[in-house]
Amino acid sequence: MANAQEQIQSGNITIRFPDGATRSYAAGTTGLDIATSISTSLAKQAVAVTIDGALSDLSLPIHADAAIGIVKRDDPAALELIRHDCAHVLAEAVQELFPGTQVTIGPNIQDGFFYDFARNEPFTPEDLPVIEKKMRQIIERGNAFTREVWPRDEAIKYFKDKGEHYKAEIIEDLPASEDIKIYRQGDWLDLCRGPHMPTVKSVGPAFKLMKVAGAYWRGDSNRAMLTRIYGTAWHNQKDLDAYLHRLEEAEKRDHRRLGKEMDLFHIQEEAQGSVFWHPQGYVIYNQLENYIRRRLQNAGYVEVKTPQLIDNKLWEASGHWGKFRENMFVVPDEVPSTDDSKPVLSGKGRLMALKPMNCPAHVQIFRQGIKSYRDLPIRMAEFGCCHRNEAHGALHGIMRVRQMTQDDAHIFCREDQITEESIAFCQLLQAVYTDLGFTDIVIKLATRPDTRAGTDETWDRAEQGLMDALKAAKLEYTIAPGEGAFYGPKLEFHLTDAIGRSWQCGTLQLDFVLPERLEASYIGEDGNRHRPVMLHRAILGTLERFIGIMIENYAGKLPQWLAPTQAVVTTITSEADPYAQEVYDRLKAQGLRVELDTRNEKINYKIREHSMKKVQVIFVVGAKEAQAQTVAVRVLGGENQTVEPLEKAINDLAQNCKPPY
Repeated sequence: MANAQEQIQSGNITIRFPDGATRSYAAGTTGLDIATSISTSLAKQAVAVTIDGALSDLSLPIHADAAIGIVKRDDPAALELIRHDCAHVLAEAVQELFPGTQVTIGPNIQDGFFYDFARNEPFTPEDLPVIEKKMRQIIERGNAFTREVWPRDEAIKYFKDKGEHYKAEIIEDLPASEDIKIYRQGDWLDLCRGPHMPTVKSVGPAFKLMKVAGAYWRGDSNRAMLTRIYGTAWHNQKDLDAYLHRLEEAEKRDHRRLGKEMDLFHIQEEAQGSVFWHPQGYVIYNQLENYIRRRLQNAGYVEVKTPQLIDNKLWEASGHWGKFRENMFVVPDEVPSTDDSKPVLSGKGRLMALKPMNCPAHVQIFRQGIKSYRDLPIRMAEFGCCHRNEAHGALHGIMRVRQMTQDDAHIFCREDQITEESIAFCQLLQAVYTDLGFTDIVIKLATRPDTRAGTDETWDRAEQGLMDALKAAKLEYTIAPGEGAFYGPKLEFHLTDAIGRSWQCGTLQLDFVLPERLEASYIGEDGNRHRPVMLHRAILGTLERFIGIMIENYAGKLPQWLAPTQAVVTTITSEADPYAQEVYDRLKAQGLRVELDTRNEKINYKIREHSMKKVQVIFVVGAKEAQAQTVAVRVLGGENQTVEPLEKAINDLAQNCKPPY
């Protein structure tokens, strides 16, 4: 195949289309030229082109053979461009309305975009409608995006002369080899790598500015505080409305609000990132842990418990000290002094760390005693309490914490057992998710990161091992390039909740590296020592986060077997108190979690109060029910109540409250 220079000289390049067809074009042909050569209507709909998989401007000349695809505005790939262009429109609107404001950076994020601004007076939520109106005016102008490449010194001088010191700093920090790309939209311009759609008109009307927040320049708390404006943008109004509805639903379902209403937990300043579980919340925690424990026991796992504080020597040997040191809570290993002086280190520079994960400790248990190939696989599980020094700003209720309990396990196996063990884990995970109400699962294979341990040959074997297992299990997956752990590739299991949000919870990581680093071995059939393969795996991920996901997925109305209070027995009048006590005692005898409410309050008040706490079944009794040995059953969310014989009501409730496994 001719190289790019030869192709330019010959004047011809070969373009390959998504359907496999090829055409010859003159070197320097643009994506727009190619779209026009196919059909005028396609050219009108086109907003970008992919060149060998990368999004590019329609106007960019193509000088070498390439695989291309024409991107239309309604294509999924165009959503990234719509949001990117909308961020530029936002920046132009701000500088028109508020002269002297400096623009800094404005990237795409999940579901939208943001732009950070430097201004003496921070923006407020009241500014957003005004800015949004100006943005719509700019979009109506329909100015074209035009791409320019400037000399570095000229670009730096231009932005400094305008008082745009943040832009100048960005350019100064770029590699000397990198082109300085500028995009104009009418008289306004911005530093940007691109790509962009042909005109601002293509942004369309389906966008909304959402909120303002503070943000440090380049995330550094020692640098200037900027004002960040968040926005969202979509293909059309229907998609925007659906997104705003999801946000509204998410706010109603916020686990922090429901956790307070249901009296499940709280978090306070003196223990940031750690959960204070209240009695009702700890019921959920224990029920979920016990369910997973039963699942693991039946799947052949053994349960262990390992120390919280471990000498940094082990973390250095495993590689975690170099990789995660900044996220670990480290304390000196002190011993009491014999006099009144301060405690001293037990050894020169010795440090201890609260474990951020369990894997190195599990290897230590595996190494005790001699293991034979006949002993494998060993499936070692732990509900391990781990600590990670998450940034204060990243903490979020019980979803993002510093102290967490993982449903962690490690499978030590032979290389010929990888596929069988991986399939068994995938089946176990799918069964658990189904029991918990999640059936829409997406699998991603996260491959080798740039910074990693182990040889390329080792990574080839590890990645192939997971791909073979997925193929054998007949599971579909996509690739997440470079997202693997530093010691091995991993499968990520993403579940979708009731309002369409995706959560990455379960993982399966294939690891040849840690057993080598920590000198784990077994005696093979040949009588020699061999390294086991280590499968790191979790289903829930962390109990705290998964409980938060469950609360939001079910809007607090958890499956009956997980509900903190499975039923309340309450009275209409005090005459029914003895009968209410009898009903309560019979429910307790069935092992149900039940409360008795004989307060001298109106029945509607009591029902409303228990409904706010998401109690799903309320047995209402009065003198009539006591005489007939019945109960009036009210189900959360139902408009009416049904009167049932006591025996039937108890049996039905007991059946509905049985754990799934």
